[in-house]
Amino acid sequence: MSPFPRLETPRLVLRELADADVPRIVALASDEAVARNTLNMPHPYRPDYAQNWLKTSREAHAVGAGITFAIELRATGEFIGGIGLKTEPRFDRAEVGYWLGVPYWNQGLMTEALATVLRYGFDDLLLNKILANHTTQNPGSGAVMLKNGMVKEGELVEHVKRDGQYHTLAQYRLTRREYAQRLARVGVL
Repeated sequence: MSPFPRLETPRLVLRELADADVPRIVALASDEAVARNTLNMPHPYRPDYAQNWLKTSREAHAVGAGITFAIELRATGEFIGGIGLKTEPRFDRAEVGYWLGVPYWNQGLMTEALATVLRYGFDDLLLNKILANHTTQNPGSGAVMLKNGMVKEGELVEHVKRDGQYHTLAQYRLTRREYAQRLARVGVL
């Protein structure tokens, strides 16, 4: 297993999840708005869910099946959410998923975190494609994807069921070629 990376942005640190994060994870993930905007976040959210998330995240990293980062505010060291890649090594692709505590919404923090994880996926993991999905009732997540150059591939109608209701997913992608073209357009290459 390779050492866990630490990624930094002007406002954030993306680091390994820690046992000390559990109380903060529970506090933020317990907000019904967070659960409503994610596919896998149970509500109400209990400490054993957070402990299981840490365990499964560590196991996935150990076997190369994914990587999950804690998102922390650089200025305060405060845990504010999570972002991760579930990898498919056979196809050189991954699916990115993320969540953020409600007090940190609409500040561009997830856009910043996603940009960093996309760069890590293409530059360090050498992925060819990164996918992302959001329920169509959560357009803010789609806006984060679009701001990072992701392309909407389509919609999967009534594709998932949550809380007894079917939800449509919007699916986005970014390929290595598209990522390189985007960097060239903004003069990063």
